[in-house]
Amino acid sequence: MRRLIIEIDNCRKCRLWRSAKRSVPGEGSLEASLMFIGEAPGYWEDVEGRPFIGAAGKLLERILNENQLERSEIYITNIVKHRPPMNRVPRADEVEACTPYLDRQIMIVRPRLIVTLGVQSTRYILSKVNVKFKSISEVRGRFYEGEIDGVKVKVTPTLHPAAALYSPKYKTAIENDLRKLRYNLNRQIRESEHHNLEPNINI
Repeated sequence: MRRLIIEIDNCRKCRLWRSAKRSVPGEGSLEASLMFIGEAPGYWEDVEGRPFIGAAGKLLERILNENQLERSEIYITNIVKHRPPMNRVPRADEVEACTPYLDRQIMIVRPRLIVTLGVQSTRYILSKVNVKFKSISEVRGRFYEGEIDGVKVKVTPTLHPAAALYSPKYKTAIENDLRKLRYNLNRQIRESEHHNLEPNINI
């Protein structure tokens, strides 16, 4: 992962590095069974070089805490690793240039479960597990099983927390989706204990 972060810091494969202050590779436990994938760094992420530390990140962390999920035990990253100008949506060629880094992060961390935040990450990750994506409303809160570059995963999409900053109903939707996630994790723990196995989750 250190080598990968150096590559990301020095990446010039697309235009985004020109206007960004810093790269934002991602952070968290490299042994995490749970990975969150957002869209792109925002203003504060660009300043600090860390993902999800602005208003949307604080909202996400609050929802995580409400569901007994510790951010320190999750790996969290984005589809693209540099902030797009004026927080615009990443362009197709930028996503294409950057997602090989994300693929390698998944191979390094080997999460059991991936939570995609918003349209961009959901579209990309579902395509990797051969699930057709039409809209976030159709897939959010559901669980899809598949394999990404040899890593068997479950994928559950939800809305991006930035949307919830302006709409209480979106915040409720994310809370409901992560409540389902917490239930799913608890069920895995019970099944592992029933079979006298080590739980497959790091929480």
